[in-house]
Amino acid sequence: VWDYTGLSYAKYNARDADKEVLGCVVENKVLLSSLLSRVQETDLPKKIYPSRLNSMSILPNSSSSEVDSTLSMTALFTHGRLAKLELEDGNSLYAKLVVGADGGKSRVRELAGFRTTGWNYSQNAIICTVEHDVENHCAWQRFLPSGPLALLPIGDKFSNIVWTMSPKESSEFKSITEDNFLKAVNRALDYGYGPHPTPSILGSSDLFSWLKGGISKSANDCFEIPPKVIKLASERMAFPLSLRHANDYASKRVALIGDAAHTVHPLAGQGVNLGFGDASTLSSVISEGIAVGADIGEVSLLKKYEADRKPANVMMMAVLDGFQKAYSVDFGPLNILRAAAFHGAHHISPLKKSIISYASGEMRLPLFA
Repeated sequence: VWDYTGLSYAKYNARDADKEVLGCVVENKVLLSSLLSRVQETDLPKKIYPSRLNSMSILPNSSSSEVDSTLSMTALFTHGRLAKLELEDGNSLYAKLVVGADGGKSRVRELAGFRTTGWNYSQNAIICTVEHDVENHCAWQRFLPSGPLALLPIGDKFSNIVWTMSPKESSEFKSITEDNFLKAVNRALDYGYGPHPTPSILGSSDLFSWLKGGISKSANDCFEIPPKVIKLASERMAFPLSLRHANDYASKRVALIGDAAHTVHPLAGQGVNLGFGDASTLSSVISEGIAVGADIGEVSLLKKYEADRKPANVMMMAVLDGFQKAYSVDFGPLNILRAAAFHGAHHISPLKKSIISYASGEMRLPLFA
């Protein structure tokens, strides 16, 4: 990880955290295919795809504390024990719990009346798959004046690109020829916008010699140039970036997870990890509720999920938003401070391990542990 000033860089190696790998990049289509295969292995009576949700109705519980569970679904809905969903194809569904996992423009969130807080970044991200001239097993990221450019390995000689830039630039880079786009990518990952970083500008690991064994294992690794991009392996797509957070994650018979609950800047690739964390926690809360005979759609149960996930998500969102804002300003003293932060993260083992653990979801910041 480095920026256009060339003042410093940080390298994260699996051996810094005593791991075999730091993480994996999985293509969306592979993930969706695996999830669909898993669903098909279940004994669920019906799978409807594709379809659109037209309306959702949730009535208050009836005054009766006990409702016969053998009643028809329509009767249970009338008593407030089920949610009713009307689909655009005319079908109706009933459920004890509706999980909104339908993305940043969530229809479930809209129909359930969840309010959100956030803002647009006035940036777009260009995403595509590219091919290298050699195999790539390392993730690279360079912070440029317009936004970060990330190169994420997906196997063999292929990588995904996520390049943040202004809407005007994204329109231009999306429409230029493949040859010119590849030249722009290689330039941005090499000498373009500024020099390669050199440790000598801020000093070597001798600066941290007083740490007594606290120097990271990769502290003396030299800066490496990313592998060249030689071919586009997919079309280029662009989408606007924003930060959005639901004020609540749960209400009666509804829970939001993933991008339906929160969208973040892609600069650290944490969006899907936050969603996985939501799904895991909600699953655990539901299982605990079933074990004690609770109604899995009751707010009191679903708020346990919210209480666990909201602080962790808000903290990660704040960190990512802070990074985005810190790298949106080209100011001499701030550039030095950013370089010092890179330098410390590269050399100080406890700090580097903490960053790796936090980014991988293994650790929460003390305030939210």
